[in-house]
This record gives sequence, C-alpha cells and structure tokens, in this order.
Amino acid sequence: MQRIVVEERADWKAQAESLGFNFHTMYGTAYWDETACYRFSMKQIENDIEDPTNEIEQMCFELVSRAVNDEEIFTRLAVPEAYWDYVRTSWLNQEKNLYGRLDLSYNGTSPAKLLEYNADTPTSLYESSAFQWVWLEQAMEQGLIPAGCDQFNSIHENMVKAFEKFGIDDQLHLTACKGSEEDEGTVRYIEECAVQAGLETSFIFLEDIGIDENGFFTDLDDERITALFKLYPWEWIFKDEFGLSLQKNQLTMIEPPWRIILSNKGMLPLLWEMFEGHPNLLPAYFSNDHRASKIENNFVEKPLFSREGANVEITKADGSIIREDGPYGEEGTIIQALHPLPVFDNNHTVIGSWLVASNACGIGIREDDTAITKDTSRFLPHVILD
Repeated sequence: MQRIVVEERADWKAQAESLGFNFHTMYGTAYWDETACYRFSMKQIENDIEDPTNEIEQMCFELVSRAVNDEEIFTRLAVPEAYWDYVRTSWLNQEKNLYGRLDLSYNGTSPAKLLEYNADTPTSLYESSAFQWVWLEQAMEQGLIPAGCDQFNSIHENMVKAFEKFGIDDQLHLTACKGSEEDEGTVRYIEECAVQAGLETSFIFLEDIGIDENGFFTDLDDERITALFKLYPWEWIFKDEFGLSLQKNQLTMIEPPWRIILSNKGMLPLLWEMFEGHPNLLPAYFSNDHRASKIENNFVEKPLFSREGANVEITKADGSIIREDGPYGEEGTIIQALHPLPVFDNNHTVIGSWLVASNACGIGIREDDTAITKDTSRFLPHVILD
C-alpha cells in the first residue's frame, strides 16, 4: 500500500459538475482530491480487505440474530421500546438491505481493524462507485498512471443487481433532507441505479412527505408511498412524531429497520463480546461497563449514534486528547481501543470498504490532517497494480 503523487486531469471539475458531482469542493476546500492516489496489490485487496469485510458481515448477521431476541441488548443500544417489535419483525421477515460501508484502519501489512460500520446512511457512495472509476480510465488514457491499473470497484453493477432483486413492483420513492448537496447527490445516484434496474422512481424531499387520514405516507401528488429509500437515520425517525406511523404503513424500507443495530456504535462492544480476539476487531466496551477499565491507555470514546466523526474523543497514553465537537452522545457512549490510522505524507488515512447486498465490492479512501475523519476529509482514488 503506497500513496503516490499524481497529476490532476485538467478538466476534472467541469466533468464532475456535468455529471452532477457538485459537492467535489466543500466549505471552500477540495473534497475530491486526485493530486495523489493509493496503490494496492491484488493480494492486499483480496486477502486483507475483501475477505475480512465479508467475514465481518457474517459476524454482524450473528449479532443481529442475537440482538433481536434480547431486550437487554435493545436497551443497551438505546433503541426505544416502542420499536423493538418493529425492528425484530424486519429481521425475522428477512427484509433486504442494500448497502453499507465498513471503516477500516489498514496500513498495508498488519490486519485491517474495524473502526465502525456505516450500515444505515453511508455517503461517499457516488465518488467511490462512479467518479473514481472515471478517473481510473481517463488517468490511464492520459498517461497519468501506468497502463494496466485496475480498481477494487464493482459497486455500481452490484447496486443495479441488488435493486433488481428487491421485488419492488410499485414506484420506489427516494428521499433526503433539504439543504445537503452531498445527501441529495448521493440519493440521486442511488435513484439512477434503481432506474437502470428497471424500477419506476420518484425523488421527494423528506420534508415534503405527507401522511393521509389513514396514516399512510404520501408524495406531493397525494399518491401513497409503498417503497421508500431514505438517507435519514433510523434513530432520528424513531424520535420523530411520524415514526410510529411506519409500523402500520407496511412500507418496504431501504435500509430496513434492523440496520439500526449495526449502524449503532454499540455493535462494536457486542461484536468483541461474541468474537473476542478476532484479528479484525478491536477491544471495545460500553462506557458504563466495568470491563472498559481494561483499556487503560490509548482509547477512543464514541457516541452510540454519531456521524462524520462528531463527538469522537481520542485519549492517548500521554494524556493528550483529540476531540471533535458535535450534537451527539446523550444516548450513551462506547470505549474502543485506539488503533491509530496509518499516516502517509502527514495524511491520516481510513479505508471505507463497501458492501452491496452484503457482498464486499469496492473501497473508497478518505484522508484528513488529523486523526479523526470528518465530513471535510478528502476523498482520494485508488489503483491495484502488482
């Protein structure tokens, strides 16, 4: 695994905007960054990232199977009691999941370590799936990278195939909140995948979804919504007033309700409890668990529900603390042993390993100047070249 400086394509910004990738720059600084790329061997991809990702996913299924039958776990995960049956039923009915992303710390030699699972509303999908593939092809054509490079990236094809198997006969509605260009761009890309799978689709902002006199969700044409992809976290839905309407709507929801178990940082101590010592896991405990004292030095405290690094706090052995502010943490926190991100040319690097229909099929790489990956962290492409 190497970080290699690369010359940018002269017209990449114009290309990005023509393709609807309008969030390539955030807060006045680069988000998409092709001034460098990461190089992997095929062995590193297959043995150190793809295989462990698939193995972790199977371990997660065992965790969910256990959790839905254990009220104590629901309580520890801060899932409201009013939704326990809803979550349990979605798992027992084998409701399909679409996609997710494992965040891994990997330096190219030692085993990749699971940092967390973005199992409900992961972003950076379009840039991982489509735009970095465009970069790969054009960078080879322009001689910016060697001919014969490949990429671990079959995300798009797998997204289309997954939608084909959902069995959605009516219109699929897709939603995100107003005001986030990144969220809307992600959902618009997912809609494109659904259209390529032959589905009839309709995008609607979350704020525009209505509820009729029978309690059913409706779109702007007052048509009933029967299948909904939502880039909106389950824990927020469970707090919203309309959340209880879901249980009588008989909606096909993507992601399904059982994904709240895996998008919860509490899954990390539960996985460690079930598979302690696994080479791809880090020691982790709920903060109120006396066993958390086993991790005395170098640890990370994470809220059960948190996004983009918010409210994450790293405590190092020398007592120094790195933290990111945010609105999360009231439901509780977990303690995880610190496994520092590898640093390449002063950049802290995390690998996002993508699963579609629970199969590993690609990666996206983020860099930051600090040890905490945030919404402003840069996205860099990668290549496979032995």
